[in-house]
Amino acid sequence: MQEAFDLLHSPYHWVLYFFCAMLIGMSKTGVQNIGTLAVPLFAFLFGARYSTGIVLILLCMADLIAVIYYRKQFRWSEIKGMLPAAFVGLLGGLFLANNMDDQLFRVLMGICILSGVGIMIWMEKSKSVSTVAEKSWYAPLFGFIAGFSTMIGNAAGPALSVYLLSRKLPKYAFVATGAWFIMILNYTKIPLQLFVWHNLSWAGIILNVFAIPFILLGGYLGIRIIKVIPEKQFRILAMALVAVSALLLIIL
Repeated sequence: MQEAFDLLHSPYHWVLYFFCAMLIGMSKTGVQNIGTLAVPLFAFLFGARYSTGIVLILLCMADLIAVIYYRKQFRWSEIKGMLPAAFVGLLGGLFLANNMDDQLFRVLMGICILSGVGIMIWMEKSKSVSTVAEKSWYAPLFGFIAGFSTMIGNAAGPALSVYLLSRKLPKYAFVATGAWFIMILNYTKIPLQLFVWHNLSWAGIILNVFAIPFILLGGYLGIRIIKVIPEKQFRILAMALVAVSALLLIIL
């Protein structure tokens, strides 16, 4: 128990940690990509590599809330083409980052998020996205990017958002489908990070338990927000949050 408390060194760090847990809850039930803001903040609190283990357990807890609440809006047809390539991306990220030091790992996290920003900008400017999205390579490409990004820094949100936005999904189907896809990847990552990266610990899990009320609070806020935000503003917010999180990762 004491080891869990030793992971955070000041009241300020505890407040920041619980705030990040709330962001993760919000991202799973309504405000897609707001959870990406927690990536640089967790890297600041725990270090880049170890933070991915802390965040992973929080994400798995929040995933359950989202998939239960949105179980009727999930569209399997939109992600089945992404999953095989996503698993390849997971393994690629696992072995590429296995021998990196923390600083280089942090840079790679930033690159993954910035790449997502670039793809989102391209999607907004391109007039042929709807045509490209029907190509046979489109879903596997974004599956690989999402798998690689989530392995490196729990940062699959940008690539997944680009794919789902390009599929013109309404906001509830967008959130539900994204939640199920990420849940599948996150639970796949648990044995990989436990036995290869060794960055899952009982201290981290105990710390996560204290954050459950804040995940639930964030989940409730996300549900309330998505009910009132219009479709157009929802898309703009999803893109803006990715850009902000990338800048934070660079600055912090």
